[in-house]
Amino acid sequence: MYVDESALDDPTRLDSGGVAGLLPQVATAGPQVRHSAVLAAEAGFARLATDGRPRAILVVGVGGAALAADLIAALAGPAGPVPVLGHHTYGLPGWVGVADVVLAVSASGASAEALSAVEEAARRGARVAVVAPPDTPLAQMAALVAAPCVPLPGGRPASTVLWSLAVPLLIAGRALGVLRVADTALEAAAVRLEGIATRCRASSESFVNPAKTLALELGGSLPLVWGTSAVTAVAARGAVDQLAAIARYPALAGGLPHPGHLQIGLLDGPFGARMGSGGAGPSTAGRGGGVTDDLEDFFRDRADDEETPLRLRLILLRDPGAEASEVTRQAEAVIAVAAERGVGVTELRAEGTDPLERLAALLGLFDFTAVYLALALGVDPSQTLSAHDLGR
Repeated sequence: MYVDESALDDPTRLDSGGVAGLLPQVATAGPQVRHSAVLAAEAGFARLATDGRPRAILVVGVGGAALAADLIAALAGPAGPVPVLGHHTYGLPGWVGVADVVLAVSASGASAEALSAVEEAARRGARVAVVAPPDTPLAQMAALVAAPCVPLPGGRPASTVLWSLAVPLLIAGRALGVLRVADTALEAAAVRLEGIATRCRASSESFVNPAKTLALELGGSLPLVWGTSAVTAVAARGAVDQLAAIARYPALAGGLPHPGHLQIGLLDGPFGARMGSGGAGPSTAGRGGGVTDDLEDFFRDRADDEETPLRLRLILLRDPGAEASEVTRQAEAVIAVAAERGVGVTELRAEGTDPLERLAALLGLFDFTAVYLALALGVDPSQTLSAHDLGR
């Protein structure tokens, strides 16, 4: 695999369109948070609370909608007053009824899964709310069943609209008394995302741009992305999704304590432990919120990587303020084991005081990382198989 480092600092390629054209879209994440909160209020999502707290909240949809469901469930937490569940197939579970709320989300507005769920929810008398572009089948279905609908701004790739999908769900959860998401937390997340957009802008060179640096660390490896808390576990899944959707790059999502207990064996597998001698040693883990790496590894000639077997790289998404003490001990043990096996490790720390802000810090970084990795690999996601080929 050839990773073209020069592409990340070449103004001609960065301005040439293609995958690089996603950078301005990714940079809208902060404004998306603010705008979507306003749209949710205007759409009347607060009306969902008229009949009181529901028995359960079901978030239906696929693709980015699935991650939005994970996001709201993580922020509600296991101690939340009602369960928040994701549903990513057709129809509804048999238990859903008049006491429940169904939130349907679709970046295209044409998701067959979401459409079937809304139709069934209305038939069963459940409360329903929708997030979809206007003048789409799902928006029309919402109007038909008198459900509030947040009009998702159109014209943006589905991989760049997570916050437009997720924030209305947060507003709904807050209105229903399931989430505690203050306006200050939403603003902190928006500010954090804007800061990431500034640090990761195209004109920022690789050695000071955390997203470009991370992209080069991932290129030529098989990333194993682990979270260490409920929030960073969602970030790990989001990172893997973005690497697949934008860079067409495979990665594995995991976490501590589970499924790390199972995946730790990968370090001794064919992509982990070095067989024989001659391999490069492990890189130094990034600490304190930065993305750092061993200088020799960072500046090596990646043309030589074409003759190097694909190797695991462990990406630990740390959440020091929320990690259980046992998980912290497990994370340190995993770092030591990886070093013994010659597996490179990158640690990224979730920054911010509120869980939503910490989640935004990691998801925002991986949005830019996926674009830069695609650029370095010469991948244009618009020219390859996409979700539209599966009928989305």
